[in-house]
Amino acid sequence: MRKIKIISLLSALLLCGNILSAQNLDDGKRFLYYERYNSAKDVFSKLVNSNPNNAEAVYWLGQAYIGQEDIAAAKALYLKSMSVNSSSPLLLAGTGHIELLENKPNDAKNHFETAISLSKGKDANVLLAIGRANVDAKAGDATYAIEKLKMAADLNKKSPEILVTLGDAYRKMTDGANAQISYQNALSLDPNYARASFMIGRLYQTQGFGQEAVYMRYYNEALTKDPKFAPAYAWLSEYYYRRDINKAREYLDKYIAVADADSKNCYYQASFMYASGKNQEAIAKADQCLAAGGATAYAKLYGIKAYAYDKAGDSLNAKAAFESLFQKLPPDQLGPKDYSTYGKILLKFPGNDALASSYIDKAIALDSLEADKVDDVTSIAQSFAATGNYLQAGNWYRRILDVKKNYGKLDLYNAGYNFYRGGNYSTSDSIFNIYTQKYPDEVFGWYMRARASEGLDSTGVNGLAKPYYDRVITLTDTAVDKEKVKSQLITAYKYMVAYNYNVKNDRTTALQYTDKILALDPADANALANKSALSAPVKVKVKDNVTKQKTADSKIKEKPNKTKVK
Repeated sequence: MRKIKIISLLSALLLCGNILSAQNLDDGKRFLYYERYNSAKDVFSKLVNSNPNNAEAVYWLGQAYIGQEDIAAAKALYLKSMSVNSSSPLLLAGTGHIELLENKPNDAKNHFETAISLSKGKDANVLLAIGRANVDAKAGDATYAIEKLKMAADLNKKSPEILVTLGDAYRKMTDGANAQISYQNALSLDPNYARASFMIGRLYQTQGFGQEAVYMRYYNEALTKDPKFAPAYAWLSEYYYRRDINKAREYLDKYIAVADADSKNCYYQASFMYASGKNQEAIAKADQCLAAGGATAYAKLYGIKAYAYDKAGDSLNAKAAFESLFQKLPPDQLGPKDYSTYGKILLKFPGNDALASSYIDKAIALDSLEADKVDDVTSIAQSFAATGNYLQAGNWYRRILDVKKNYGKLDLYNAGYNFYRGGNYSTSDSIFNIYTQKYPDEVFGWYMRARASEGLDSTGVNGLAKPYYDRVITLTDTAVDKEKVKSQLITAYKYMVAYNYNVKNDRTTALQYTDKILALDPADANALANKSALSAPVKVKVKDNVTKQKTADSKIKEKPNKTKVK
């Protein structure tokens, strides 16, 4: 009888221990729900330290590391635990999650399928872990996630977390309708599940202009249901960051009040100093945050320093800060502005042209906005033009023609003229050919085709520029405001003087064009000299029965291809 009582007591103690363990796990998972990763890590670390074979605690500790973007720590944890517990479905799912983050989808799927097989496809938590991994990682398969999450929902019909994760999977597939249905189904299970309302707001926000009232309603609804739901405060603070800095700061203060104290929060505070134009204060705050965070400091703090130094005109320190940012921040967290700003800073240091161009290329590839791409290309083109590297400037200006859906005169001019200045007359001519096709009645395109053709035909013997100068003359002769096209018309006439005399041996026509020049500019010294030479009588001298003709015509001075473009 006593023995039975002892067994009963032991059973009761074991049951009590399991309840305490479950409560602790739930506490940790609740912290993850609020994205309080430090607090979650503390809870799960204590559980793992007390029992390293607690596979569920190990799995969730790994998820806390992933939330902190410490993939290396999560990987080391899972591999260590797998070495002694290789048949744990949850640990297999966690290992697959790491492999997806490392862009190893085939290895990940093998671990997922093994986890499903070992759990006989009957463990909703394992299926949820697989679905979560495929939603979270860029390399994840949303279709596969949906399939497994539906299985999980059939096994556990009371979990709003499964339905919200299913909604996230549909959202990843850009299936907004089914995503919203999943989120609404989660709310039908738990009307106060704030993340479901928050994610419906995110759905409407991605639809763009005109939806603000709708998504703001859902964001506020999430906070009404759960005032401690930190992600909504963080999102709203970021939303207002470029719209209303004071309102953004209010939401930041509310976020910090319910979030864990870590270097990411410190980063937000530094970023507001930067946004307010307090560059030195932002730099000092970022340094303070980095010192406090130590090895686990939020890497984006280097970005704050880089941008603040750049705004303050300190290119040397901006360059150093960007180098630290690129070393410490994972590439998938770097944005087009990071690449483009760093590229522009590199251009300020001689010998970095190729490296700067490579970063601008990355920015253009990542950026989805045409205006931002054009701004990046224009900046680097202007930098090359300012240093006299016209061919590189032309190459970058030409890229605008690919980036812009509706490029115009200035875009064509910038590309074509820089190639002309750099001596690449063939490419210049091809770009101004586009100009004349788009704007056939404008003088400038034909004029630049003529100038480029002069560059290709430097002796003028082939007359390559003549048809384009003919067009210039035709268009300028009928121009209402002759003064605007005067310099271009004079250049065309000068070419005709030299062409008709040197190539066609037609002194009469050369003289006619000389008179046209003088009609526009009576003081033109070259034209006056040429008129005198062309008007002089021919002198004939006979020697050894051979008639040789010498005239003053050899004094023709026109070299129109040297005329400055205006």
